[in-house]
Amino acid sequence: MKILIVEDEEALRSSLLDFLRHDGYVCETAENYEQAHEKIKLYQYDCVLVDLTLPGGSGLDLVRTLKADKSNAGVLIISARDSLDDKVQGLELGADDYLPKPFHLAELNARLRAIIRRRQFQGQRHLAFRSLTVFPDQASVLVNDQTMMLTRREYDMLLFFLANPNRVLTKEAIAEHIWGDDADMHDSLDFIYTHLKNLRKKLHELGASNYIRTIYGIGYKLSTE
Repeated sequence: MKILIVEDEEALRSSLLDFLRHDGYVCETAENYEQAHEKIKLYQYDCVLVDLTLPGGSGLDLVRTLKADKSNAGVLIISARDSLDDKVQGLELGADDYLPKPFHLAELNARLRAIIRRRQFQGQRHLAFRSLTVFPDQASVLVNDQTMMLTRREYDMLLFFLANPNRVLTKEAIAEHIWGDDADMHDSLDFIYTHLKNLRKKLHELGASNYIRTIYGIGYKLSTE
């Protein structure tokens, strides 16, 4: 799951980054309006945590941009401005939740999981796809009722495919979504093929062959057939 943290307070931004990365999320950060606007225009996120008061602009305008672009990202507003008007305006613009500062990181994580569950799993605690059953709260996967052992990267890759069934995903899109800014550290995208090969092998061993198909010269897609 890929998260964008939009927060100008360095201490809080670092705390959120460390906490969420430790919990297995791929995280990117923006410390002002301009950085955040550029990132939401260029990249896809599963959820955006956005402060309302930012250098250079308003977090509410970022929410407007996400909704105008028909982004699938969930939106969690985190703000010290705990006024009813701000909360109502943020929710009316399309934010999924509003968490006033100060807050406990455990509560933020619970709300974040709830948003992602509503967005990608229709509010259910599991996702069923053909012979696959995914339990996001436990980061576990069953194939034909058998547990499939996955690395974190393989699990994140599978979820990205499940969120985009029958959609062709390029290597660049997969790398950017699952590795975030760290993808730029690699000289090539060959590492995508290695992780994908391992994921396919594990699916095949449990009777889920040909779920992820290669679209030669373009990328890969999760087939619904």
